[in-house]
Amino acid sequence: MSYLRAFGHYLPPQIVTNPDLETRTGRASSSIEKTSGILERRYAADGVSVADLGLAAANACLANAKLTAQDIGLILFSSGSSERAFPGPASVLAQKLGLTTTPALDIPVASAGSLIAIALAADLAPRYGNILIVASEIMSRRISDADPDTAILFGDGAGACVVSPDKGFLRIADTALFTDGSYADALQLQHGGAIQMKGLDVIVQASRKIPRAVEDLLTKNNLKPSDVGVILMHQANLNLIRKVATALAVPEDRFFRNISHYGNTSSASLLIASSEWRAANPTAPTTPIVLATFGAGFNWGAILALPA
Repeated sequence: MSYLRAFGHYLPPQIVTNPDLETRTGRASSSIEKTSGILERRYAADGVSVADLGLAAANACLANAKLTAQDIGLILFSSGSSERAFPGPASVLAQKLGLTTTPALDIPVASAGSLIAIALAADLAPRYGNILIVASEIMSRRISDADPDTAILFGDGAGACVVSPDKGFLRIADTALFTDGSYADALQLQHGGAIQMKGLDVIVQASRKIPRAVEDLLTKNNLKPSDVGVILMHQANLNLIRKVATALAVPEDRFFRNISHYGNTSSASLLIASSEWRAANPTAPTTPIVLATFGAGFNWGAILALPA
């Protein structure tokens, strides 16, 4: 049995607004908001690394969990925008935390990597103890103004959580992960290139696959979408969240949303949203919670968490 013990997040201070991007890309500010639900996003400063953002989120999470780095038995680090092919940011983060023997593994899956890490941690926590999950992205360095469809969407930030084998405010009851490589080219980042995205393929598949994954997971556990108190979902696009809400026949206000302020922070978005939701709701949850993501690969899935 494993538990969600705490969340944390960090966002760089530089704010990039839709009017800023209108000047750069030629895409009208009002159009950006209408198509994505985004008003602004954050960009990391020059010289700041994916691991730097991750460290800030990790420290916030550890403080919330009332743990130190020495209490962590395993680190799982998700990023689709790290500065080099290898080594990844996981080992860099471990070094920044003062850890020299703790295993630190990378999960380079854009958008869906943080959910994958939580699902893995749920199974691994009984063996490794407290597991620190960090997702950090600097997508602003992986976009091109020549492609407004992607340039308007992405921002930078980092989120973190701790999964523990014996203590937490939510029990991880069940997980479901899926992959369909038929669409691998629809969302990709080549070495040295910019993000390439076939937006229609992404939103069509995501709006079908996320609700199905959530419904199947709930049915397996004798629950219905209406039983879920909050759905914490990857903040990809406000229209996608609305489509998923419609497909599940639940009110939109069941979905925590912060995309208007931060844009799409890829794998970090689920943990940033979860951290902000938890900060706004510090009392013990009384209803089931669902976490859901969809990302490159295509990889997607859902996690069911119940009151501890």
